[in-house]
Amino acid sequence: MTIPPRLRRVLVRLRRDLLFIGAGVPLHGIPPLLCIWACLHIADILGPGTTWGTLGLLIPVTLLVLSAYGLTEAQRWRFRTLCGVDLPRLRLREGKRQWGYNCLIGPLFGLLELAVLAVVVTALAAATSLVWIFAVDWHWRVEHRGYATPLGYATVAGLLVLAAVPALAGGLVRLENIVGRAVLYVSRSEELERRVEDLTESRAGAVDAADAERRRIERDLHDGAQQRLVALALNLGLAKATLKDLPPEARQVIEEAHRDAKEAIEELNSLVRGLHPAVLDELGLDAALSGLAARAPLPVRLWTDLPGRAAPAVEAVAYFVVSEALNNVAKHAEATRAEVTVTRLGEILRVVVADDGVGGADPARGSGLKGLAQRVRSVDGAFRMSSPVGGPTTMTVELPCTT
Repeated sequence: MTIPPRLRRVLVRLRRDLLFIGAGVPLHGIPPLLCIWACLHIADILGPGTTWGTLGLLIPVTLLVLSAYGLTEAQRWRFRTLCGVDLPRLRLREGKRQWGYNCLIGPLFGLLELAVLAVVVTALAAATSLVWIFAVDWHWRVEHRGYATPLGYATVAGLLVLAAVPALAGGLVRLENIVGRAVLYVSRSEELERRVEDLTESRAGAVDAADAERRRIERDLHDGAQQRLVALALNLGLAKATLKDLPPEARQVIEEAHRDAKEAIEELNSLVRGLHPAVLDELGLDAALSGLAARAPLPVRLWTDLPGRAAPAVEAVAYFVVSEALNNVAKHAEATRAEVTVTRLGEILRVVVADDGVGGADPARGSGLKGLAQRVRSVDGAFRMSSPVGGPTTMTVELPCTT
């Protein structure tokens, strides 16, 4: 027997709708049952012969509170699996909406779902009454010979009701979808706000991971390549001092290798300090910036006012900003002096680097300044540059500071 395609689609949709309605009955029935349980305990507490005490009231109330979130997750699965509607995951702070749906709207839908299921069962029983009546003892059928007429009417009525069941069940499912989306769905602004929060958290994780990776590279360079270069320079220095009878060409090669090794050590030291100096973790930003100012190729006046430590990622960004700014001043500004001011004002860490150079610095043209601005924005900081032609140049960075 071949079922017509249209009837097949109706039956498939009816099966889906009835499964959706049937799954909703227990989910919508849990909050009323918990409320009845709580009321029974309240009556027990207020009545004579109290046995539960206060704990007897707290248990059902606590279960009712905790069930809101779990029921919402179950409803999300029900809508997604049976209707293809993907409701967003609500957070605990949105508990009012979860309570409203599960404890107020849900029980009303539960009653409607029970009514629809009762209609379906009754209609099926009526439509098949002429079949199941033969399960009754034949003596009863002989004694009640007129049963065929009312059962015929019941069969016709049952078939008519069954014909209306797809529309009835489909209407209830559509109503639940509309209400579910209205109550459990988030608005566009809320979705954007949630997306921004998620992106902020993921970006903070990426910044922390990058900072941890820089620290690992600094340790590897300091404990590995740097130590081997130092050993190489020592060996070359010993060879130059002890091997006096070497030909001049050989001595020249050793001297050049010794000089290159020392220069490589110095460059590696600068690279390590630029990545993430150990003193930054051990003694804080003040000590690390003091080392930068002391090693700068031009006079640097450093003034700091840091009553407490900032987050490691923020301190790393502040150190990187000052390090790169002083390098740029030494290479491009033609300055005779520089000034670095680092202060903490509430939850803001402000870094100001100024010099008396020729000016003309533009973040839009230089990749170095653009990289500084991007590094600052990675922690929600603000980057400003004032560098008129002829100078002076002032770079101001404000970083959100959390301890």
